[in-house]
Amino acid sequence: MISVSAVVVSHGHARELETLLPLLAPQVDELVVVANRPGSTPRSLPSATRVIENTRPLRLSANVNLGTAATSGEWVLFSNPDVDPAPDSVGVLHAFAARRERCGIAGPRTTWPDGSWQPTRRRFPTVGGTLVRRTPLRRLFPPLERQRDHYLLDEDVETPVEADWLLGAFLLMRRAMLDELGGWDEGYRHYVEDIDLCYRAMRAGWERWYVPGARVTHDWAQVTDRRFLSRQSLWHARSMMRFVREHPETLARL
Repeated sequence: MISVSAVVVSHGHARELETLLPLLAPQVDELVVVANRPGSTPRSLPSATRVIENTRPLRLSANVNLGTAATSGEWVLFSNPDVDPAPDSVGVLHAFAARRERCGIAGPRTTWPDGSWQPTRRRFPTVGGTLVRRTPLRRLFPPLERQRDHYLLDEDVETPVEADWLLGAFLLMRRAMLDELGGWDEGYRHYVEDIDLCYRAMRAGWERWYVPGARVTHDWAQVTDRRFLSRQSLWHARSMMRFVREHPETLARL
């Protein structure tokens, strides 16, 4: 019986997969790589790894759904290529989540490559806070100083706690929840998919848990935090507008 299936989407990340896949493969029962463009997989793959090669690039959500549909585990682990999981990270997440009937999503404690904490458990965004984070206003009101409550910077906890949403770099998801929600929303060009998934899970009564006993390292590029005028910034803005259109009640949280 397959318990945990893993899906990794690679958009030209062959080098990163050389590190990730050997670490991830021993922790899961099934491993699928969705190659979103040529050159997305290394020459050598762990045994039993399956590769889905797209004939044309798809959006991230579409790729996650594609990989999920190709697997059969009760749980689906999605990982970014730039994550290095500890040897027991999936097992810790699974052991915790499986004990809670309504746990739909579980995520680990994440650190930067230098070992410093990366705050991946966050509150749902507000319109005003997002405007500050994604515009030059961030120079006047530095988010990591003025929005500590959004990033939960004063809560580096050591025991599992519930979350509004979890950064989608490494998420264990219950398939029953994904089936109920219809998977990841493929209407997002890029960015905000993880917020949307957690928000829809919350509305459907599924719990989202931060499990710090599970540890991963994430070499996060943070493109939208480094540049205001970029293609990625435009994608993020459009995704946030879609989030508000899909969930207009969030406008009350200005």
